[in-house]
Amino acid sequence: ALAALPPTLGCFSLTKHARTRMATRAISRNAIDAALEFGRCVEIRGAQVFAIGRREVERLRREHVELGDFEGTQVVVTDGGAILTVYRNSNFRGLRGRRGRSCR
Repeated sequence: ALAALPPTLGCFSLTKHARTRMATRAISRNAIDAALEFGRCVEIRGAQVFAIGRREVERLRREHVELGDFEGTQVVVTDGGAILTVYRNSNFRGLRGRRGRSCR
C-alpha cells in the first residue's frame, strides 16, 4: 500500500512515517489537500499544524465548500515543507493559547 503513495503531495514531500500513517489511519490525499488549503494553521514547537475543525467546516459550508468528511484532520509540516504525520483529532485545545501562534 505504501508503494502506491507517491513521496510528494503538491509542493510538500511526504515522509515515510506520514505515508504509513495515511495508510493505517485511512486518511486520504483529499483530506490532506483540504487541510493544507482550507485548514487553520498554527506554529507549534517548530512545526506548522494545519487543521480542519468545526469552525472551518461551518465557514466554508456557507461558501459552498463541503469539508464535513474531513473534520478533525490535522497535518504536521516542517519548515522545509515535509509532511511529518497526519491524524484525526477533534480536540483542538493544543492548537490555541500561548503555545501556538497563527502561521497565516
